[in-house]
Amino acid sequence: MKRELILFTCFILTISLVCIAKIHAQDSDPVKLPAAQIQGGKPLMQALKDRKTSREFSVKELPLQVISDLLWAANGINRPDSGHRTAPSAMNMQEIDIYVAKPEGLYLFDAKTNTLMPVLSTDIRGLTGQQPFVKDAPINLIYVADLSKMSSLSGADTDIYAAADAGFISQNVYLFCASSGLATVVRGWLDKPILAKAMGLRPDQRIILAQTVGYPKN
Repeated sequence: MKRELILFTCFILTISLVCIAKIHAQDSDPVKLPAAQIQGGKPLMQALKDRKTSREFSVKELPLQVISDLLWAANGINRPDSGHRTAPSAMNMQEIDIYVAKPEGLYLFDAKTNTLMPVLSTDIRGLTGQQPFVKDAPINLIYVADLSKMSSLSGADTDIYAAADAGFISQNVYLFCASSGLATVVRGWLDKPILAKAMGLRPDQRIILAQTVGYPKN
């Protein structure tokens, strides 16, 4: 009985903190990102040669221009006339949303307006993975599948396509980081239920992967 009471108290406390953080986020302004700079960078074959996983990051903040370029490379709109993206998705469902966990809070990337929309006003970077470096890295990307956009698929196909589409985005991030001299690692070792609760996700939203990005640690 005592254990159940403790668990219930923790649940209520978590929900209360999420609600407070959401209320504060509603008072925050969206962050309009500068237009992505799509010129320059390393040739593709060189970026593939330099692609690697890193688990050590500087705490140095990423400028908004770098974040804009990163998110455009990840899953931005590269064909404005059609709204198609830099990463493919099954049947063009575009079901993967990118959340950005920064020291000042959690944001949702809106590719159509190139804007970071405030979600939470609290720092949840430490919840985005089990490794110690995630809480101090400048940003952690969280790839969330919106299952409401996948209603035409069966359960098994939903899992396969959501995972594949998140993988395409992750590889875009890897190549951008290799081209730009940034460090990154994609991660599946995270407590998804706890993170989903902290993010205030709906039942039809599913966390697929997280990915840390920052400058290499000197």
